[in-house]
Amino acid sequence: MHHIAIIGSGPAGYYTAEGCQKTFGANVRVDIIDRLPVPYGLIRTGVAPDHQSIKGVSRRYEAVALSDTVRFVGNVSVGSDVSIEELRGLYDAVVLATGAPSDRRLGVPGDDLPGVIGSAAFVGWYNGHPDFAGLAPPLQGPGAVVVGNGNVALDVARILAKTGDEFIGSDIVEHALGELGEARLDTVTLLGRRGPHQIAMTPKELGELGHLSRAAPQVDPADLPPVEADGALDPGQRKSVTHLRDFAANPQVKPINIIFDFYAMPVRIEGDGRVERIIVERTALDTEGRASGTGETYAIPVGLVVSCIGYRTPPIEGVPYDEKLGRFANDEGRIAPGLYAVGWARRGPTGTIGTNRPDGFLAAENIAADLPGTSGKTGRTGLDALLAGRGVEVVTFRDWQKIEAAEVAAAREGAPREKFVAVDAMMAARNGVS
Repeated sequence: MHHIAIIGSGPAGYYTAEGCQKTFGANVRVDIIDRLPVPYGLIRTGVAPDHQSIKGVSRRYEAVALSDTVRFVGNVSVGSDVSIEELRGLYDAVVLATGAPSDRRLGVPGDDLPGVIGSAAFVGWYNGHPDFAGLAPPLQGPGAVVVGNGNVALDVARILAKTGDEFIGSDIVEHALGELGEARLDTVTLLGRRGPHQIAMTPKELGELGHLSRAAPQVDPADLPPVEADGALDPGQRKSVTHLRDFAANPQVKPINIIFDFYAMPVRIEGDGRVERIIVERTALDTEGRASGTGETYAIPVGLVVSCIGYRTPPIEGVPYDEKLGRFANDEGRIAPGLYAVGWARRGPTGTIGTNRPDGFLAAENIAADLPGTSGKTGRTGLDALLAGRGVEVVTFRDWQKIEAAEVAAAREGAPREKFVAVDAMMAARNGVS
């Protein structure tokens, strides 16, 4: 029997477990360890709450989790409850599927002022992540700036601009819904240092901005390259730019403007004890498409700045780390004998949810190629004994189903669930305490 531990229960973790099932068959036992009592990682706390169809992939992970060979081990923190070295002593292979949950800082003066928030924190706030439930972002205006030109920036802008009725059917948490309903924002500015041809926004997500009830996208026609240049783009990018051209050609007047401010980069953030304005410098692109400042600056009055410029994987003691790339140092997923990385922990924050499937299956193949045979390690039996000796209260997948049932029962009308946003509340539901 081969014993494999996977750290992280998001898409990369579950795809790796599935790959191990297919590679080893019944001759494997996989433990998926997560510090939270609830599984699915960014499917639960990263995917936008109004994109429920994407969250449906969790049903695939549930089928994996309920099999005889895979076990969810929730409420266990690697580092404080058990170390990587201890896990390597218990399991034939340890796979890091921890994702990249830490925000990259803007790196400009004033980026530590109250009111400057990273996208991981902001998205975690409206998705009910226990780490960010008490964030209380300033939403009273005069406006918000979202730094970035990718889908995360689009999600943030859309969530800021929607009405309460537009969240029907979503699983946005109650505290965020209430605070957003009382927001006083008249502009949401999407700040991008390059131009329309360099955006990383997919057509479906971009097109959604054109159908909001109280907000309208605004694009300056002067920012758009000649239409003939669109022919050099791939089909998806070309569709996205077509949306931008439609926004520019058919401006709408609504209470909230979602302004695409291209060729613009933040140079500092100012305010007396909190964010009051962001100073922006105009940029120009060189022949290679790189942006550099032109020296022309202007101020945007704001009370909130959300930085959507990327993520980093937090280091783990004893695991080689690539500071430049913000992920674990690895060679095609191999970190050290018996230690592997998958997903964003391996690649950095790139790709879609589906990109993690080949990543996970590659990890399973690497493990099979590297294992010398049955090692005699104790795996989950040893882990259970160690955690019990330390008084750690483990949450199983069956326990999670009790938590999930309580969330579904607490849902407001039209919502699929009302997430618990505190670990204590999750554990109470798991134990049948209302």
